[in-house]
Amino acid sequence: RWEQEPIAAAGRDRSSLRQVMDRHGGELWHQALRAERSGLFRFLLPAGHREGPAARPPPSVQSRPEAYDFDLFHQAGQSAELDRRRLADLTYTVFDTETTGLRPSEGDEIISLGAVRIVNGRLLRHEAFEQFVDPGRALSAEAERITGIAPSMLLGQPPIRLVLPAFHAYCEETVLVAHNAAFDLRFLQLQEAAAGVRFDHPVLDTLLLSAVLQPDLASGSLEGIAQLYGIDVIGRHTALGDAIMTAEILLRMVPLLAERGIVTLGEARAASERTLQARLRY
Repeated sequence: RWEQEPIAAAGRDRSSLRQVMDRHGGELWHQALRAERSGLFRFLLPAGHREGPAARPPPSVQSRPEAYDFDLFHQAGQSAELDRRRLADLTYTVFDTETTGLRPSEGDEIISLGAVRIVNGRLLRHEAFEQFVDPGRALSAEAERITGIAPSMLLGQPPIRLVLPAFHAYCEETVLVAHNAAFDLRFLQLQEAAAGVRFDHPVLDTLLLSAVLQPDLASGSLEGIAQLYGIDVIGRHTALGDAIMTAEILLRMVPLLAERGIVTLGEARAASERTLQARLRY
């Protein structure tokens, strides 16, 4: 109702909040904060264009390295029964991390974790998971520039060992999905012992699935694949924004995979494992 009713302060314009957001290419959702027994509204809007002389473009942001040092295909939580289930019928947790750097084995840490669920083929934006994390180390200027997260935003936030149990509960009985999933899962794996959890869920990687659907695709970046499927790139390099974009990509991919005879989770995992990218190591 709050999306569809006219905005009372809009004067003669009787547009609803949803119409205004759609007009400007934005997104909005309500997020319940169960622990605090409260909630909040999220508004995601594209940046406006500055009038006058064009500003100097920011330095180009390189995508993450294609990291494959986490085994996506032999997790303990995978089963023959689950592999037989149709992709369209599964429940997914689509997630992303923002980090202090690109080398988890050399001390880089998670600073933000965001996720959304897909249930019955629908993206449930209102059930999002989003949490800043105190990395316990200094945040580099490069990480701050890329993510837009300032050190002051991390003050007082919980450490990752306290965040992961809540995220693990959020992911319960779902298939994990991420873009370049091995990168994010490596960060989680290194904190499992301290957090007392284990992420042994089945995993799908939209980077590998893009190689299944488009073997000659020039770029496997999240932005490039989003543009390929006509998905607006909004909220890039925020954990929740990237998770939402990855979820929309997965929803576009499922029917395309079905056209190629890839219908079940097991078939999608097997096709992913056959890609050249899955055989790389770094």
